[in-house]
Amino acid sequence: MLQPKKLKYRKVHRDRSALKGKSKGGNSISFGSIGLKAMSAGELTSRQIEAARRAMTRYIKRGGKIWIRVFPHTPITRKASEVPMGSGKGSVEFYVSRIRPGKIIFEMDGIDEKTAREALRLADTKLSIKTKIVLKHI
Repeated sequence: MLQPKKLKYRKVHRDRSALKGKSKGGNSISFGSIGLKAMSAGELTSRQIEAARRAMTRYIKRGGKIWIRVFPHTPITRKASEVPMGSGKGSVEFYVSRIRPGKIIFEMDGIDEKTAREALRLADTKLSIKTKIVLKHI
């Protein structure tokens, strides 16, 4: 699963305002010919990204090329169950990637469009945000 090798700070504030507005960068297809674009804001966990990647890779039978355009940098903490209030912030449980509408999440190339569409549809079912399939404009 994806997670950072090193962080400046181990724990961070949630900063839910980071999900407001549209994506400033990464909103056009750069590497492949077909991609999966976010239509709603949300947080994708490293597990969701990995599950989507596996679904796509299995469907295309390891043919073609897949680019993952997002990376889970943000640590999310949780306190253990039935722990009293106070005594600091909980320990890091998992990492997320904050996604704004318009962000390209995955790109594919080297396979026919019909297969790529089905692979991206399978990946979409693993994600917690609304997405759509987009083609590169030439």
